[in-house]
Amino acid sequence: MSANPTAAELLATVEASPRAVAAHDRAAWVGLFADSASVEDPVGSRPHIGRAAIERFYDTFIAPNGIAFDVEHDVVSGMTVFRDLSIATTMSTGITLHVPMHLRYDVVEQNGELKVQALRAHWELPGMIAQLMGSGAQGLLAGAKLGPQLLGNQGIGGALGFMKGMSSVGSGGKQAAGRLLDAVGCGESVGAHAALAPVPRLSWAEDERMSLEDFTVRAKGLRWSKTVAAGRTVTATVETRDGRGIAQLDFTDRGARIEAVRVFVPSR
Repeated sequence: MSANPTAAELLATVEASPRAVAAHDRAAWVGLFADSASVEDPVGSRPHIGRAAIERFYDTFIAPNGIAFDVEHDVVSGMTVFRDLSIATTMSTGITLHVPMHLRYDVVEQNGELKVQALRAHWELPGMIAQLMGSGAQGLLAGAKLGPQLLGNQGIGGALGFMKGMSSVGSGGKQAAGRLLDAVGCGESVGAHAALAPVPRLSWAEDERMSLEDFTVRAKGLRWSKTVAAGRTVTATVETRDGRGIAQLDFTDRGARIEAVRVFVPSR
């Protein structure tokens, strides 16, 4: 493995995940992760850290279901692959749920191989549950089965940790994120400042800790579309002068201001 993996190598590492999921190959899927890896799915829920926890995650959420990935676009930025996609999950009762998602993989080198250090799945749990409960008898039956699966594999603490994903910055966070992205896209740093925490962390691709003025210059012309609110984070599909990417906006604990913005665009 080279010291600086290529975008193709990073993408190949990530693409092994949906292949293992489709084949229901538990060992292959779990084997994609580094020793101390974490899975936060959805973002805002309690992370699953370490091999044993990731195996239980697989047994709970992947093994009983059929999962198909419909990937619209991939962004390889540094050692991160961010996928813009939707997932179709067919549950044991036959009901299929369609979930828009931004899926972030942070990749590391371990013993000469590329491994996933962190998987963060940005999707909206409240919307998925509403879709499930609105799907008639099959949806209600699937929901009734999910409860015992959660408790059996995750325990009470794990089930409660999963349900933490119900809490997010929601539509208000999406609106605030949209206002900020509109402002920087128009080159208006003053307008962007109103949505930000006093000392925000702003970064563009691999450029860390930029000033608001420099960030606004880089973002001039940015346009955004699909947004996802998960936990204290809003992600948005963006079009920039550097190509198509994904913006990640992290809110303060109270969800009132944006404390960090990072725009993931293709590495140069």
